[in-house]
Amino acid sequence: MEFTELEDYPIPAGVLTEWLPCVAADAWSTDPRPVSYVHEAHLRRTAGSRYGDVPDAWLGTAFEVAGRLEEEPFRRALERWIDRHEPLRSQVVLSGDGAVGSGGVTRRTAPPGAVSVRYVRHLPSAPDDIREHLEQLLADCTEPHTWPAYVFATLEPEDGDASAASFTVFFAADHAVADAYSVVLVAHEITALYEQERSGRPAGLFPVGSYIDFGAAERADAADLAGEHEAVRIWREALTAGGGAMPEFPLPLGPRPAGAVPQRRLSTRMLDDDRANRFAARCREAGHGFFAGTLACLARATVELAGVDRFRTIAPSHTRSGPMWAGALGWFVGLRPVDIDAAGATDFATLTARAGAELRRTRASARVPFDLVGELLEVPMRPRFLVSYMDVRFVPMAAQWPQWNARTLRSRSYTHDVFLWFNRSPKGVNLAGRFPDTPTAAANVPSFVERVRELMHEASEGREWDTPEHGNEGASATGR
Repeated sequence: MEFTELEDYPIPAGVLTEWLPCVAADAWSTDPRPVSYVHEAHLRRTAGSRYGDVPDAWLGTAFEVAGRLEEEPFRRALERWIDRHEPLRSQVVLSGDGAVGSGGVTRRTAPPGAVSVRYVRHLPSAPDDIREHLEQLLADCTEPHTWPAYVFATLEPEDGDASAASFTVFFAADHAVADAYSVVLVAHEITALYEQERSGRPAGLFPVGSYIDFGAAERADAADLAGEHEAVRIWREALTAGGGAMPEFPLPLGPRPAGAVPQRRLSTRMLDDDRANRFAARCREAGHGFFAGTLACLARATVELAGVDRFRTIAPSHTRSGPMWAGALGWFVGLRPVDIDAAGATDFATLTARAGAELRRTRASARVPFDLVGELLEVPMRPRFLVSYMDVRFVPMAAQWPQWNARTLRSRSYTHDVFLWFNRSPKGVNLAGRFPDTPTAAANVPSFVERVRELMHEASEGREWDTPEHGNEGASATGR
């Protein structure tokens, strides 16, 4: 499933309908369960600012459903889905002024059946007007300090033809409600529940746990964590190796733009399914997985283009440690440092082995909340260069995504960093990225990605790499 922004999703003329969750005031009750570390840190980072400088403020999805929209079955399907995922019925608010140490947090939760969904249907509109309205709707209704921090919308053909081929569903939520894996589950679950309401055929969805319970367990497990813990030690060593700084993109990005300038974005097909399978086979021959091979190509590109023998980045890792979390909605993500020594490594197998060893070495660091590690180290920690890999081939109904025109969506970002997301689906491997809107970054990031793509193709074809010619050595330390 391609990961993109709303601006790149095709939107025709039609009729837009907003689907808005509501709860009676007396349905809320105080919930003593603590908030997860990442959720609380997210709230504190965004406190006092309606539009904070926080990357990925919301995540979402868009997909098509066959047939004409039937309002009542769709409304009931959304209510069933909200009942299924407890975080959609819960709100966390900060006490005090939101600053660290100024107070705690308070949670309120509503029981299943308490949320009703109302809808507001608009007049037929042109594509540009619909896109503008949607962008504002998704931004306004995913604010992390209010409930609901999520919203639904549908778009139907404007002629109202009963034989219409399909309608489009949009969903967006604040990142504290859903991570990237959560949103790839949405299309299947809502489509299945809608069909259940229309036909009576059971949706067949597996039971899921509550991210609220996950957060409470995470707090309990980390209660006695101290500075000598393995995860803290790994992060301390990573920061020391970087001179106290988080990893940065290996090529110059140029000076930060004055004012709030949206980042540029890119999306490119890295490998088709056949090449992806052959690339995976090369990784297995080297004794490691697909992500290790991808990191090997990134490290090789760094040697060639930046003239340095170390590739450093931050990599997300899921924390869905049990079957009850497999389909749960929430922010199940840990972060780990990655530091690959590419010195003397001229072949794919050697670099892949080094990348695989590094992923094993830092595995424990992703199991401890990133923000807690920052507290223990007393260092502000925020990713500047992140590389993600997610394999979604086996998500229910993944093969239907092209037919459904399904995409994952992300909000605009205004930060001065580089994030790269490699997503493997039944169609192959797609890379989505965002980077600063500067002439320097616009020249360096796409060319870096293109070289990585070429290296992945070479590996998939079984071609060996020659001894690299170092690029502009030291350039990565300039122009920021």
